[in-house]
Amino acid sequence: MNNYSFFKNEHLTIINSDVLTANTVANGSIDLIVTSPPYNVDIKYESYSDQLSYDQYLDFCSKWLKRCFNWLKEDGRFCLNIPLDKNKGGQQSVGADITTIAKQVGFKYHSTVIWNEGNISRRTAWGSWLSASAPYVIAPVELIVILYKSSWKKRSGSRQSDIEKSEFMSWTNGVWTFSGESKKRIGHPAPFPIELPMRCIKLFSFVDDVVLDPFMGSGTTLIAAALNNRYAIGIEVDKSYCQLAKRRLVNEAQAKQEKLL
Repeated sequence: MNNYSFFKNEHLTIINSDVLTANTVANGSIDLIVTSPPYNVDIKYESYSDQLSYDQYLDFCSKWLKRCFNWLKEDGRFCLNIPLDKNKGGQQSVGADITTIAKQVGFKYHSTVIWNEGNISRRTAWGSWLSASAPYVIAPVELIVILYKSSWKKRSGSRQSDIEKSEFMSWTNGVWTFSGESKKRIGHPAPFPIELPMRCIKLFSFVDDVVLDPFMGSGTTLIAAALNNRYAIGIEVDKSYCQLAKRRLVNEAQAKQEKLL
C-alpha cells in the first residue's frame, strides 16, 4: 500500500501505512516507542483481522518487533502495552510469549509495569461455578513491558527531563492504577487512556525526543507527545483512524497541519 504523510507539521507526522511495509521511518532515528498492538481477541478493527491463529499472531509480532528494533536508536527504549494472558479461544501466556519474542529479536529486557485498570468486571468466562473442576482465574490487569535496544543509559538527545519529583516517585513504582478509555468517547474499538503514553514519555524520554507509535489507532500517543514537547510519528494502516487521530490532534493538542503535496 501507499506510504504517505496523512498529517504533518514540524513536530508530528501521521503515516497511513502498514507497520510491516512502512518505509518513511529511518532506521536508528527513534528515541522511544510507545504502542499497544492488536491483542488478537477479535476486536472489530476496520482494516485488520484480529482473529489469527495463535501461531500466526506470534509470527506477526516477530515481524513488526524486528521493524521496531531497527527504528530505535542504540539507546532507544520501548514501552509495549500487551495483555498478561488471554482465555478467548484457549488460554495463552501472551505477555510472556511476546516478551520472549522481543528478546529473540534483539531487545534487552528492563522491567514490567502492571497496569491495574481497576475494572474487576471484565470477565469472559466463569469456568466451573463454585467448583474445583475447571475454574477460571482472570486478572484484570495489563502489562507495559519496558525494553531497550543496546544501552539502557540514555546519552543522546537534549538530556532535559520534565518529570516532577512526585511523578517520578509514583511512576517508578511498577503498579500503575488508572482507568481505561471509553471506546464510545474516542470512536475507536481499543483506545488506551492518555495517562499511559504520557507517563511513558515523561519517564523514559527527554524533551524534544522522537516518539513513535507503529499502531497509532486514535492517536493518543501523538497527543501525549505533542502536549509534552516531543516530536512524534504515528503509523496507522486504516485511513479512517488516521482521520480520527488528525481530528483529535487538532482539537486536543491544537496541532496545525502544514500544506501537504
